[in-house]
Amino acid sequence: MKTPTNQPFLDAVKTMIAHVGEDVTREGLLKTPQRVLKAYEFMFGGYQEDPQAILNSAMFASSNDEMVLIKDIEFYSTCEHHLLPIIGRAHVAYIPDGRVVGLSKIPRVVDVFARRMQIQEQLTEQIADALMHSIAPKGVAVVIQARHMCMEMRGVEKISSTTTSSALRGLFKRDEKTRAEFFSLINSSSGHRY
Repeated sequence: MKTPTNQPFLDAVKTMIAHVGEDVTREGLLKTPQRVLKAYEFMFGGYQEDPQAILNSAMFASSNDEMVLIKDIEFYSTCEHHLLPIIGRAHVAYIPDGRVVGLSKIPRVVDVFARRMQIQEQLTEQIADALMHSIAPKGVAVVIQARHMCMEMRGVEKISSTTTSSALRGLFKRDEKTRAEFFSLINSSSGHRY
């Protein structure tokens, strides 16, 4: 549905379609600007969400002081330099210090930051910093492994190359044994799925 606030976006999509040599009046393209608008509203929905509010909504007291790890969190993001997809997995761990967060909140926070224009290095840092700030744990570790379509679809065209980035905070940065345990866990086979 066209509204005055959406019209510049819709016109910009038509301009891009025409620029690559397509006919914007062709049947298959008539509704493309509206479809792109809806897709962008979803793909960049992270700008409308507050990661701190998400984490703070499910905080619980706990005596647990051992590592909590959620690995293989799938995400999709968008390269801020070329507006092309980044497809990856995040591994996120923290060591509680008197409180834990609901497990579903961590993948939600990954999605909040992933659904913004990004570079992988910054995405990794943002997730780690949000957890450190909200949960105040003894430490946080985030590792992201991702494929970048800006490297595969254009430019150097290196198919299936993977970029790995990490952000370590607190005990994960200071303590070699804690760091080694984290990397051992994320690199181990997933084994059985329950």
